[in-house]
Amino acid sequence: MNDTYRSVIEGETVGNQKRALFLVFAFVSALLMADETTVAEVTGEKYFNEHAYKKALPLLEEEATRGLKPSIYRLAYMYQNGLGVGANYKKAAFLFQQAASDYNYTLSMESETIKAKKSLFEILNDQMNPATNKEGVANMLRIIDTNTSETAKLVDASLYDFFGLRPYETNFILPVGYSTHKYPRPSSTIHPNNYTPEYLDQYGYYGKNTEAEFQISLTKMLMYNVFGWNEYLNFAYTQKVWWQVYSASAPFRETNYLPEMFIGLPMPQSVNEGYGLKLGKLGIMHESNGQDGYRSRSWNRIYLSMIWQWDNLFMTTRVWHKMTERKKYEGYFEGLPNSATGEYEPNVKGDDNPDIEKYLGYGDIKLKYLYGKHEMGSLFRYNFGAGGKQRGAIDFHWSYPFLNSENTFWYVKFFNGYGESLIDYDRCVTKGLIGFSFSRDLF
Repeated sequence: MNDTYRSVIEGETVGNQKRALFLVFAFVSALLMADETTVAEVTGEKYFNEHAYKKALPLLEEEATRGLKPSIYRLAYMYQNGLGVGANYKKAAFLFQQAASDYNYTLSMESETIKAKKSLFEILNDQMNPATNKEGVANMLRIIDTNTSETAKLVDASLYDFFGLRPYETNFILPVGYSTHKYPRPSSTIHPNNYTPEYLDQYGYYGKNTEAEFQISLTKMLMYNVFGWNEYLNFAYTQKVWWQVYSASAPFRETNYLPEMFIGLPMPQSVNEGYGLKLGKLGIMHESNGQDGYRSRSWNRIYLSMIWQWDNLFMTTRVWHKMTERKKYEGYFEGLPNSATGEYEPNVKGDDNPDIEKYLGYGDIKLKYLYGKHEMGSLFRYNFGAGGKQRGAIDFHWSYPFLNSENTFWYVKFFNGYGESLIDYDRCVTKGLIGFSFSRDLF
């Protein structure tokens, strides 16, 4: 091989080596840059948006430990809906609360643009999804401050449901209740003004001052966030029973039925943090005792209530308006016959209790305080002199876990005033009771 040819070959070899080294350098640089890009892009948010929830989970959990509010919120959403992890509504609620404390994210995780594109049919169709109900409940509960163990436990207990049903008012059974006076036994067909002495002696009053009382109260969310305000529409049903269990034949002395429908609207964060006002409720309520004739009692109300919280102290303020009903004939409430027919007409249609606001007033205030495992509550009503007389009512209760149970409590109650039940709305009752409750109401 001559020198010229050897030089050419060596030159090409060196050139090839340089080109190879350049390509290797370029390839390694590209890999490093790609790796840096991948590291920058591989976040919980990226996998979350791609619906790769199992990949997103460890990243979001790590980001949540660093206090990143968007990551906490996405993590809560995944626990709520069982995305990449087993559904855990309790954990979801607390994460939502933590994220919402100073980060204004939408619960549905949808952008405003996507929401705006949804039709009314799509929004209503969303209400059929059980996850929407869970989402609404979690959002409703996230407005409650859980800075103390007492409030955290109360919110925790409120998350449980059965076919979407949750406790509303306190559910209790009080086997022993003592009133300072015996209860009248009104007749459906004879007005009290027309009782004979013999009838009054035999049937005028129930035999015992002591009786039992129990209450069942449930609510179900029907719609959530239809208008984009995080509002919710609920149906609730409460039934109260006063039971003369210690009398002969043990009759139910009185039963009150209270179905209601209401819209709840969480308050803006500025109002929440500045004043402690958590929630507003606008509702309509029917209440009746299912009796006929002179025993019948019923009324319909529209009400507005506000729920407030300052750490372990809760307050609910409520005002109502009684809906107008047709009047019964003149003299009905005095036990007189109808002047138009000359007959007694105990079942004539009309307002059963037109003067009820003179005794129950136009609203009430509820207070509740949590202290360790204790719950102390009260209700106050006052008529502000309606009807020319000062009337009202006070109701105090105390509860404490029974043998450290999480859902059974000792329950002690004291009532004094008007409106203990519908049949006694115009009688002043003083009464103490003891028994057990099986839930603690929140709203």
